[in-house]
Amino acid sequence: MSPGDEHDYRGKDQGGRTDDPYSTLGGTRQTRTRLPDGDPGHPHARRPVRNSRSLVTITGIVVLLVAAIAFANRGGGSDDNASPDAKKPGTTGSAPTAATGTKPVQGKNGTIASGFAHDEQGAQSAAANYSVALVSDGMFTQARRREISEAVYAPDVASARQSDLDKIYSDESFLTSIGLNPDGSAPEGLTFISRANPVGTKMEKYADDTASVAVWYSALFGLAGEGSKNPVSESWYTTTYELRWVGGDWKISDFQQKDGPVPVGRDQAASSAEEMADAVQQFGGFTYAR
Repeated sequence: MSPGDEHDYRGKDQGGRTDDPYSTLGGTRQTRTRLPDGDPGHPHARRPVRNSRSLVTITGIVVLLVAAIAFANRGGGSDDNASPDAKKPGTTGSAPTAATGTKPVQGKNGTIASGFAHDEQGAQSAAANYSVALVSDGMFTQARRREISEAVYAPDVASARQSDLDKIYSDESFLTSIGLNPDGSAPEGLTFISRANPVGTKMEKYADDTASVAVWYSALFGLAGEGSKNPVSESWYTTTYELRWVGGDWKISDFQQKDGPVPVGRDQAASSAEEMADAVQQFGGFTYAR
């Protein structure tokens, strides 16, 4: 399947797929009533002044507590700090997204993370990072598109898909329909934005050299700038990647995409075209890890 399926506006491919922060703040608010200290018979009794020995003792406890928290939060290079679910081979489903102490990647293939661990955590990290690459604006220029394809796909898949990808992303009617110039560039004065923001990953299946990983992410797509006829909008998808261990790294052999889950949008005012263009230029992306 081709990354041209990442958005509904891209039509349907031969497999039938459609191409095309809301955050909830949980918890309860409680009102705490402070009662007067000292003699209960006197409503305005004052608390006795602590002596210096008590203050020294309390200060010492606070210092020790801060040191203990700092030590507990230190990252390490050992798998001994990994969560139980991250260590169990063959486990599926969700697991806490927390620091495991395992370095997620060893290097980069161009600007794309590479050298993922040969385990479930590595497969999930690969899938998240590959989602970002396949939805990026780099897919709209031929040279960068081929670099991305060769970096994320298994070699046999990349070579077989290259011509199909070129046809999708070089089609002038498609490019003009989304507001781009025939060569895939943005019109003067406008900034083209195409960016995926992974929210989480889930291991569907895992074997020694194969993995199936679902990535839930939001996608920003459009043209930012005054006069844009295709303003930047947000959509949500879940893409399940079939991965193979090839040449010492995880590579994509196929994927399936579906819409959602889509959160309810909050009643926030949309930013101006200038603010959106500035944001995408000023805020870089992440290297994602499980």
